[in-house]
Amino acid sequence: MRKKLQQTIKPLLKPFFVLSLVLALAFSHADGALAASGGRIGGGSFRVPSSRSYTPRTYAPPGGGGYYAPYPGGGGFGFPFLLPFWGIGGGFGGLFTILIFFAIANFLVQSFRRVSSGGETEDVNYGSNPSVSVTRLQVGLLAQARDLQPELNRIAETADTNSPEGRAEILQEASLALLRHPEYWVYAGGGTQQAKLNSAESQFNRLSLAERSKFSEETLTNVNNQLKAALNKEALPPAGELDNPTRLISEGPGEYIIVTLLAATLGKFDIPTAINSADELRQALRQIGSIPSDRLLALEVLWTPQAEGDTLTSDDVLAEYPDLRLV
Repeated sequence: MRKKLQQTIKPLLKPFFVLSLVLALAFSHADGALAASGGRIGGGSFRVPSSRSYTPRTYAPPGGGGYYAPYPGGGGFGFPFLLPFWGIGGGFGGLFTILIFFAIANFLVQSFRRVSSGGETEDVNYGSNPSVSVTRLQVGLLAQARDLQPELNRIAETADTNSPEGRAEILQEASLALLRHPEYWVYAGGGTQQAKLNSAESQFNRLSLAERSKFSEETLTNVNNQLKAALNKEALPPAGELDNPTRLISEGPGEYIIVTLLAATLGKFDIPTAINSADELRQALRQIGSIPSDRLLALEVLWTPQAEGDTLTSDDVLAEYPDLRLV
C-alpha cells in the first residue's frame, strides 16, 4: 500500500517543484525590480525677506539745502518728505513744484507696473504668512530617450542651487530637456497643493521623501551646491541575456525613465492633476519652466534610473507610480 502511494505521488512532485521554483524566481525578480538608482538636484529656502529691512536712500535736492527721502515701503502715492533748511521765501516754490512733479511721476510708474504685470492684484505680504503653492509634475518616457539622462547629469554637475537665479535656470533647463523629447512621452501626472508659508516646507519635504524612497540609491546629487556622485556600478543583465541578445530585441521598449519636478512657489500657481494628452503635458512643462526666480522658493528635480545600465520596467512603473496616466 505504501509503495503504491509513493508511485502515485512521485509523478506529481516534479511539477510541484518546478512551479515552486518559478514562483520563487518571479517574486525575487519583483523584489529586485523595484530598486533603481536615482538622481537629485535641489535647493532653496522657505524664508522670504522682510519688507521692514529695506533702508531708504536719501537724496539731496538741487541747491544744496535740506534733503528728502522716498516714502517707506516703496508703494503708495509716493509724496516725498521735505525738510527745508534754507529760506522758504527764496526758491521754495520752484523746488516744491519739482518734488510734486516727481511724486506724481512715481505714482504713475507704479500704476503702470501693476497694470503691465497682467492686472495681478495679489500682493505677497511677507509679514503675514503668505500662501505657497507646492507643485509636482511627473513625466514618464521610454528609455530610448538616451540623451535625456546625460543632459540631466550635466545640469546636476554644473547647476548653481544656492541662488534664486540658479534654481530658476535649473527648472527651466530640466523642463526644456523634457520638452525636447515629446516622441518618447508615455506617462504624465501632476498636481498643486496650497499651504501657508509656515507649513509649506513640511509639505514640500513630504513629497520629496515620497519620491526619493522609490530609489535604491541616489547615485548623483547636487543639493545646496553639494555635489555627490556614487561609484559607477554599471548594472549588467543576467548572464543568460548576455548570450541571447535577440531576447532584448523581441521584448521591445520595456524600459522607462521617470522625471519628477517639484517646485514651491510664492502665491497662486496651479498644475492640473489629470494630464491626459501630449498638448496638456507640453503646456504644464512650459508653465512650470517659466516660474520667475523671485517667486521660486525651492525646487527639486528627481529622475530614475540614473546609473548607466540601470533599468526601470513597466512593472516598476505600475507599482511605484500608479497615479501616472497615459498621454
